Amino acid sequence: MKKIPVILDTDIGTDIDDTWALVMLLNSPELDVKLITTVSGDTYYRAKIVAKFLEIAERTDIPIGIGMGNPKDSLNFQEPWIKDFDLDRYKGKLYDGVDAIVDTIKNSKEPVTIISIGIATNIAKALEISPDIVKKSRFVGMHGSIYKGYGGKEGREPEANVRYDVPSIRKVFSSNFLDKIITPLDTCGIVKLEGERYEKILNSENPLLKALIENYKIWSELVPWTKVDYQIESSTLFDTVAIYLAYSQNFLEIEPIKLKITDEGLTVPDEDGEEIEVAIRWKNYEAFLNHLIERLKP
Repeated sequence: MKKIPVILDTDIGTDIDDTWALVMLLNSPELDVKLITTVSGDTYYRAKIVAKFLEIAERTDIPIGIGMGNPKDSLNFQEPWIKDFDLDRYKGKLYDGVDAIVDTIKNSKEPVTIISIGIATNIAKALEISPDIVKKSRFVGMHGSIYKGYGGKEGREPEANVRYDVPSIRKVFSSNFLDKIITPLDTCGIVKLEGERYEKILNSENPLLKALIENYKIWSELVPWTKVDYQIESSTLFDTVAIYLAYSQNFLEIEPIKLKITDEGLTVPDEDGEEIEVAIRWKNYEAFLNHLIERLKP
């Protein structure tokens, strides 16, 4: 099987779904992870989480790029897990995040898929520095809310990865990547693991999953906006759908939709907008959940 070269751009360390997505990424045999970059807030803190997970997974061959952000504007809910982790002693390679995105794409012999599961600041800056990277890259994002909002409720909402950096996602959507596809809240906003599926993860002896649950427990006790019980169910796993879209679309219905992004961060269908492939609804949601469990490898 020929692997797909990918870059993961993540704001891991605020919502726990990025951490689930990272574990899924590392367990996906279709994907060849060339680089993981951190974005938004305290990107050094976020890089420490990535680095510690890569050590546990014995994947320090994957470089980490520390991207754009502002440490003063950061929600570091997983800090207790990495408080004693010294990034300066990390055995893997550390780079400037934006430069690493550009260099990774330019030096690749084949197209690279950028998986964006945070705000698009790094990617927009990379496009500004080197617009021609679109000729060798695909974009897969967890962005937007077309017809449904958080939790599957009817009506669009300003989705966080869009509204916290509207200019950057506008730049990304308007760029001529080889292709662009997103999972909006319409599909990713309902993904949760419960019952027997979740128990398999909770009780697993897999070192990566044990680390994942450690983080989830810390996160669930510190995050003010959620009341999830880590012993019973997962929180919403938005970003896992973006990881899946990097290698398959089988469980989803995909439609090309022209989208405009309002100043408030709404992604609105508009004939004058930018055409994006959108994973707009599920073909087989239960099959995806089973696939997710298989990928997490309990």
